[in-house]
Amino acid sequence: MTGTTSVRSTALVAAVLAALAVSCGTTPEPDRPAGGPGTSATTAADPTAPPEAAGALPDDSAPATAGSTVDPYAPSSGEKVRDAFATLQATLNDSCAQDCGYFLGRVNKELQELDQAMKNDPKGPGHFPEPIRKMTELNERLGGDASFENLKKHEKQLIATRDFINTWMQDHPDDYR
Repeated sequence: MTGTTSVRSTALVAAVLAALAVSCGTTPEPDRPAGGPGTSATTAADPTAPPEAAGALPDDSAPATAGSTVDPYAPSSGEKVRDAFATLQATLNDSCAQDCGYFLGRVNKELQELDQAMKNDPKGPGHFPEPIRKMTELNERLGGDASFENLKKHEKQLIATRDFINTWMQDHPDDYR
């Protein structure tokens, strides 16, 4: 009787391990739409459609097309003040020493994003008067031209604005923590 129990236990353990091996080795099927079996054909991904159409997120590693006007230094929208400030702070130890065009473009982009975040903050733009005033002055000086030549021409003011806003924010930790 003891021999039969041990054979059964061994067989049971082997069956469980085999089931786990099969379940771990297969690719799960995608979730089916809630509309039932008739809706799966209409919601299937089009293989010729761009990744965004299939629900994938855009990827920075994908090269831009020739007709694309995507500016890598264009500010994004909907960012919170603390997040925009954190990315601006990431420029503090950088300089024009390595790649000046990238550096100045990035500082300008981070400043623009922080400016927009402050203006869109639930506390209202009046909560950030000095940084917004400094950004207005910088933007008037830049005149809407974010080319390397123009950023290089106004590099001192660009960096001074970044440093001023960094100092101002350091004095207002409740706005970024």
